[in-house]
Amino acid sequence: MIDRRQFIGIAAGSALLAGCGKFSSAQSPRRKAPFRVLYSNDTTNILSCTSPWHKRGEAFRPEMLEATVDEVAGTGVDAHLLQPGLGWVPWWQSKVYPPAEHYRWLKETYGVKPDGFGQYVLAGGDLVQLFIDRCRKRGQVPFISFRLNDGHHKEWVNSKPGDKISGGAGQGLCKFYAAHPDYRIGPDLKDWSQRVQNWTIPEVRAYKFSLIRELCENYDLDGLELDFLRMFSFFQLDKTSAQQRCEIMTGFVRDVRALLDRTSRGGKHRWLCARIPCYVAALDPLGLDPRALSDAGLDMLNVSTNYFTVQQTDFAAIRRMAPNASAYLELCHTTWNGKSPRPGYDQFPFRRATPEQMQTAAHLVYSRGGDGMSAFNFVYYRESGGPERGPFNEPPFHVFNHLGDPAWLARQPQHWFIASGWKCPFVKEQILPRKIAPQQDEAFAINLAPPTGGWQYGGRLRIQTESSLGDSRFSARLNGVELKSTEDISEPYPNPYPPLLGDKDNLRAWLVPAALPRDGENRIAVTLETGTAIRLVFLDLALS
Repeated sequence: MIDRRQFIGIAAGSALLAGCGKFSSAQSPRRKAPFRVLYSNDTTNILSCTSPWHKRGEAFRPEMLEATVDEVAGTGVDAHLLQPGLGWVPWWQSKVYPPAEHYRWLKETYGVKPDGFGQYVLAGGDLVQLFIDRCRKRGQVPFISFRLNDGHHKEWVNSKPGDKISGGAGQGLCKFYAAHPDYRIGPDLKDWSQRVQNWTIPEVRAYKFSLIRELCENYDLDGLELDFLRMFSFFQLDKTSAQQRCEIMTGFVRDVRALLDRTSRGGKHRWLCARIPCYVAALDPLGLDPRALSDAGLDMLNVSTNYFTVQQTDFAAIRRMAPNASAYLELCHTTWNGKSPRPGYDQFPFRRATPEQMQTAAHLVYSRGGDGMSAFNFVYYRESGGPERGPFNEPPFHVFNHLGDPAWLARQPQHWFIASGWKCPFVKEQILPRKIAPQQDEAFAINLAPPTGGWQYGGRLRIQTESSLGDSRFSARLNGVELKSTEDISEPYPNPYPPLLGDKDNLRAWLVPAALPRDGENRIAVTLETGTAIRLVFLDLALS
């Protein structure tokens, strides 16, 4: 059974395949990628986070990058994906865009000095080679994850020397971007979807390809990920058709596949991965047809929730579109972000994802034909940004020990949840937050997968609201059966991450008998029996 949003998504997927029909839908079987756990490393966490090997304000040392590889060695991570900057400025000894040229232009144009990574590269350092060498030493397969249209720091492009601008402008701005305002999707620099570049313009694609070619030609990489989610805007949608978008993106992937094959060393196959949206409705606006991409030589689909751990996605439908590619679902450090107390990047508090929630997401993925899991921005449990985001914790690296073990995951207690997560602009019907009015039913579809042997003990359903509930009274049903309320609103499993957790003022809970949940779609209905209208922001279901 599928809910309405999933039906729309699958129908949209079928239309997408038809719209890109010039690419063969027949796929010959080929070897799948052998990896179970992918780990993405944005590099910038080295200096933006306080960690056991980086004190607040401490300057970059190459040993710090090595430490990011070391800390996940032996945990079950088998492929490590480094993001060397934002995809505009090389963090290696580039001839396409030499470091000396970039940082001289940066100082003359904006009065900005190189950050710690820039200083290292200017002095002859090479972050990519440093990373590859450490991965080889620590038994991890080195990938590069390349951001294709990142929008960070573009709002500063018209600044002048003396203006106060972000310290990250040195990696977000470059000569090519600044010289071509006509290449942008739109004129509004405050709008992330407009300030990035328009991929219908051949020169835009050529610039990115030139940097990717340099990486493939000069480094012994095992794989390359094309990141289509940083940011998820590539086209003027009112001026392009689905066919045009698909042809551009599939052609780009085909060219990268040929490049990887041409530059391979010793006859070794180099894996090609794409980080793509977790919702079918978001594929067409980005020109992404999973089957056509697989036909063009893509080996791996990293199905991404953008910045969040989300369990309820279109993973199964996307997986069916490209059966010959290995498919992974991405996890992150957060399930839900709160409101920022002040302007600036990453100032918002966030609700951290727990090991139980990530393990449950992985179990669902394997139950629906997935090949493994991935992690993005995982280390941001650590101190980063303002103190209101705390308290902070060391990341739960131990979850990687079992994310690649479907049998183990299928035996664990489960923590299902629905949160606001990624507010994808291409998905009209957001699950949460949702306003509920008196005497109004709010229905939720939640896809569940039973543990080994089925659910034996039942569990608890909880809802959390944005503000105090006062004397409001709710009722809840699961698959049409009325649930019995309980006073126990506590966290179902030990949770060391207090930000944005609920309390007695904004939580309600009900007992769930073991016989009620079922494999596949389940229907949860919540009714506000008495009280004033209020917004629901979180729902969870603990089962074992």
